[in-house]
Amino acid sequence: MFKGLKPIQYAGREVWPLIEGGKGVAATNHASSGAWAAAGGIGTISAVNADSYDADDQAIPQIFLGRTREERHEELIQYGIIGAVAQIRRAYDIAGGKGAININVLWEMGGAQRILHGVLEQTKGMVQGVTCGAGMPYKLSEIAAQYEVFYLPIISSARAFRALWKRAYHKVPQWLAAVVYEDPWLAGGHNGLSNAEDPRAPEDPYPRVKALREVMRAEGLADDVPIIMAGGVWYLRDWESWIDNTELGQIAFQFGTRPLLTQESPIPQGWKDALTHIPDEGVLLHKFSPTGFYSSAVINPFLEELQARSERQISFAKQASEAFSVSLDVGVKGKNYWVMPADLMKARQWHAHGFTDALKTPDDSLIFVTPQSRDAIRKDQKDCMGCLSHCGFSSWKDHDSYSTGRLADPRSFCIQKTLQDIVHGGPIDENLMFAGHSAYLFGKDPFYSNGFVPTVKQLVERILSGD
Repeated sequence: MFKGLKPIQYAGREVWPLIEGGKGVAATNHASSGAWAAAGGIGTISAVNADSYDADDQAIPQIFLGRTREERHEELIQYGIIGAVAQIRRAYDIAGGKGAININVLWEMGGAQRILHGVLEQTKGMVQGVTCGAGMPYKLSEIAAQYEVFYLPIISSARAFRALWKRAYHKVPQWLAAVVYEDPWLAGGHNGLSNAEDPRAPEDPYPRVKALREVMRAEGLADDVPIIMAGGVWYLRDWESWIDNTELGQIAFQFGTRPLLTQESPIPQGWKDALTHIPDEGVLLHKFSPTGFYSSAVINPFLEELQARSERQISFAKQASEAFSVSLDVGVKGKNYWVMPADLMKARQWHAHGFTDALKTPDDSLIFVTPQSRDAIRKDQKDCMGCLSHCGFSSWKDHDSYSTGRLADPRSFCIQKTLQDIVHGGPIDENLMFAGHSAYLFGKDPFYSNGFVPTVKQLVERILSGD
């Protein structure tokens, strides 16, 4: 057992302070989460587009038949509720009464509140807590208290927690089980990097977590309410100074990336194989996500195409001016756009290399793509099923007018489509592959030598040893 590490009290039971990160869209399911709980930790089921199953125990493809986005959005919500309930029931059976089971939702996913209500109504006694981030989940506490489950907000700064506490959480402090500090420079998936923070200048997490504890103490929260460190956690020995640290209070650790490479992990074999070949700087913090948040994913051809798409970009004006003095004569089929002379030369070069179609962005710019890319972008935008509360790629909004009122952004992508595809066996080079920035350690950690893939139980035992 690693020095100083002790079980904690969570939801009326004793568990290891090790939490499985709840990776969305079926990348964390009943098998991995149930096994994590059975090993004595806190397993976290993703309740984002979770899989449901047919009579032959096969995952049911999420096919949308609605003619309108609103109709497809309703189908998505029903898929979400049925799938999450199926995952929870299976994980509960696997756990066998050991450890604890949480579910994870994204506050900015389409229909998040309706899905939470629908799931918690049907799984009483099976779920101990709800983790939630990707936005400001101020109603999380109210919903959790209604169903008498604990809530664990995911935040990236003391300031964010203070805002949530002042607005809502102070009303039901008894159901706050922990606060998840997800480091915006280290964690995989969507990150809470603010406009005041530089994505190219990572900050040390220690002072940020210390500041969070100070806010929690100022609001009357005891030191035994854990802060869960998430993002960049691989070896516990690297965090020895955080354990039994009076400045930080009780600390637990979340593992999102390491559980991807286990026998119970539901991701396909091609994804597992790719994890062991990620180079040191092989994960990119980028802002292509249609959520508008920064996110971290493995650099692959899919991500490189998004980068290249944005680089083939020029600004335009609707009226001629001293700066925008020449008319664009490629890619726009007779439409009148005024651009800078140097940008006209760039556009002609891109056009000559096959990027013959200019697509307008919400920022008064044009990107140049191939006809094939143009058709794929437009089809994905047309097929939108409303998986986000606000989508930059399709201009969808899940309430009021169902439109953000902004032009759809072709520099982004349909996130539901790509995440469903990769987790169900689609080509890893043609889809977004989320991972934390420590993923390169799969290729360096001797635990994974000679292609060894541990069970979840073996992984938890390894982590408990400090390695």
